[in-house]
Amino acid sequence: MPSARDLTANIPWRIKIGAKLVLSRLPLDYGFWQRVGWFRLGDMDNPEYAFAVVKRHFERASASRNYEGLVALEVGPGDSVCSAMIAFAFGVRATVLVDTGRFARQDSEAYRAMAVYLEERGFAVPRLEETTTMEDVLRSCHAQYLTGGLASLRALQKESVHFVWSHHVLEHIKRCEFVDVMREVRRILRPDGVCSHSVDLKDNLSDALNNLRFSERVWESPFMARSGFYTNRLRYSEMRDIFRRTGFEVDVIEVARWDELPTPREKMSDEFRRFSDEDLLVSEFDVILRPE
Repeated sequence: MPSARDLTANIPWRIKIGAKLVLSRLPLDYGFWQRVGWFRLGDMDNPEYAFAVVKRHFERASASRNYEGLVALEVGPGDSVCSAMIAFAFGVRATVLVDTGRFARQDSEAYRAMAVYLEERGFAVPRLEETTTMEDVLRSCHAQYLTGGLASLRALQKESVHFVWSHHVLEHIKRCEFVDVMREVRRILRPDGVCSHSVDLKDNLSDALNNLRFSERVWESPFMARSGFYTNRLRYSEMRDIFRRTGFEVDVIEVARWDELPTPREKMSDEFRRFSDEDLLVSEFDVILRPE
């Protein structure tokens, strides 16, 4: 069955943004939109996809060390807590999942499927036959699920985490909170700790840069920011600069670029026209961060 993303791929971005502005105002909870495929926060409830993503980040950041005994933290787990199950299977001591709301699936179906997937590949996982809630899954994996965003990060102890990672999440952190989030990540990271982040700089409308058409006043308004397509619009150079200013050594290990600007420069809001083509052409990048 095609995904909601596939079904809407050819819909013009203006129609998408209008539809989401209207639909996000309906009195329906996130669980409803999750079930019908709109406003989804990733695909981490898909066992094969989730395993590949988590494995990739762990291998990139921890290739030279044993996972056993580590405390790992994921920023923005999205639609599931499957990453905690995978981390447990890898041998980590504890996992902390931090999000800005309670978006993860509450039913146990996805987590049982994840357990089967891991068992079939020879990993030791908790028995989930009698599990009925997400909280049961979290307990079995020695995991915490915190949904206060920046406040949750601030509540964690200094230098208490070995490994922090995120996948297509940093670009969704509110622009006004981004620096504070990175400062908190630096504070909770151990001196020998490491971060792995995959960042998607495309818009959430048509995989282009149509989000750069809007002025900051319009884009950052609550009306737009709460409509399911928000990105902070920080560009590649800006993110790297913030990483350095908040106390990290920055190692960009992979960069994807468009061959040409997907949205004409003359259509962009004035504040984005100042960026070079080289900067605007970056569509995705992967970065490893370590404490300076």
